[in-house]
Amino acid sequence: MFTGIIEHIGTIASIQTTPDGAKLSIRAAPAAKELREGDSIAVNGACLTKVGGNGGIFDVDVSPETLKKTNLGSLRSGDKVNLELAMRLGDRLGGHMVSGHVDAVGRIADRRPEGESEIVTFQAPPEVMRYIVPKGSVAVDGISLTVAERGADRFEVAIIPHTTLKTTLLSKKPGDPVNLEGDLIGKYVEQLLSPDSADKESRITREFLIEHGYA
Repeated sequence: MFTGIIEHIGTIASIQTTPDGAKLSIRAAPAAKELREGDSIAVNGACLTKVGGNGGIFDVDVSPETLKKTNLGSLRSGDKVNLELAMRLGDRLGGHMVSGHVDAVGRIADRRPEGESEIVTFQAPPEVMRYIVPKGSVAVDGISLTVAERGADRFEVAIIPHTTLKTTLLSKKPGDPVNLEGDLIGKYVEQLLSPDSADKESRITREFLIEHGYA
């Protein structure tokens, strides 16, 4: 589990294609020092596992499914990536609950200044937009952001200078792909309300809310 607060920016040292996907070697001395083999780390918002490395470099394996669902397959040596180590019990939850399971790849549609901050518009597919609500949370390349506005196939966020400088957003431009993860709580609520829910007795309905004084 992660919080969407980026701790380090790493650099892709090398990429090796394997029969099982790919192996990334990432140069990030502070993160590499903390990671033990088998530990989880979010790379551009995708939860991966350290499988090796030495010095200031750590290695992670990327499965074919992850390559298909994220922008990791388009990375090249020298590219920068957002890094966040898994949260510890008792840590402050400065962002929101991020699972590291990317829903889909979106794209930056527009960037425009607003005072000292910036408004960035992201285009997203339906499987992400279903979880986008104004003032709700979304993870973009692993960064916890708050939705300002929502359209049919895109949403806007306001980004302060600190976030721009401390993440890979500084070098992103319109058209660039980004990993998107919808709000985890929204997914659970959707499942509970789904008419196809396996446990129909546990579904939350209007009648249930009225019975318990919520409507």
